[in-house]
Amino acid sequence: MSRVLPDLVIEPVIRAALAEDLGRAGDVTAQACIAPGTRMSAVFAARKPGVLAGIACVRLAVRAMDADARLGPCHVDGDAFEAGAVLVEVEADARALLAAERTALNLLGRLCGIATLTRDYARAVQGTGATITDTRKTTPGLRALEKHAVACGGGVNHRFGLDDAILIKDNHVALAGGVGEAIRRARAAVGHLMKVEVEIDRLDQLDAALAAGPDVIMLDNFGLDDLRSAVAHTRGRVVLEASGGVNLSTVRAIAETGVNVISVGALTHSAASLDVGLDVV
Repeated sequence: MSRVLPDLVIEPVIRAALAEDLGRAGDVTAQACIAPGTRMSAVFAARKPGVLAGIACVRLAVRAMDADARLGPCHVDGDAFEAGAVLVEVEADARALLAAERTALNLLGRLCGIATLTRDYARAVQGTGATITDTRKTTPGLRALEKHAVACGGGVNHRFGLDDAILIKDNHVALAGGVGEAIRRARAAVGHLMKVEVEIDRLDQLDAALAAGPDVIMLDNFGLDDLRSAVAHTRGRVVLEASGGVNLSTVRAIAETGVNVISVGALTHSAASLDVGLDVV
């Protein structure tokens, strides 16, 4: 499914990345080697198969350097592609395009890598009813883009920051005086639209959490037997999220315990950039 992230969100990232790369004098190599006014045609192409995310980063990076650049037919975010696929065609001022190349490729490769890894996790739990979600373990400054890439790969987004949902973790519980008291304080402090999730790391905390009425209970680093016990005990009364130590070799078994959601930090903190390149045509 095609997904779109507003340009307004992406543009500050592009401009900061270009400014970092261009430095004080711009692309001195292109200026030295290429005559002014030279035009070039090129394609951004995939070296490996994957899932597309971040095509707008290419467009915005190129047009930030050459407002008259033309970008031809291209895939859209969320598309799967094979090795050798042309992701987008570009015709632009040669100096400008080469100056934008690394910024465009860095972001495109990073986001495609996240989308592709997310697809692998989503496929691994297919048919179980479990949903794969991300975490806040994102690259500083790139959270919106990386979470967009997760959505492109078939995952869903957890909270975006500290302000859009309450997630009570072990330190909050310790300082509040217990699981139930932490949930009660949270409920009293926020309006009806704010979701409340609590993290527990032992099965004996489950009843206290349930009694206080959270929207979600996170089962942190639970073994498979304890996950199954939690699912059986709650009987669908609350959303259960499994978290901690999830990888592609374990995620299917976790999903088959019956939990609703599996959060995977590796989607963003451990995804390898997909190999994409710029080829002159």
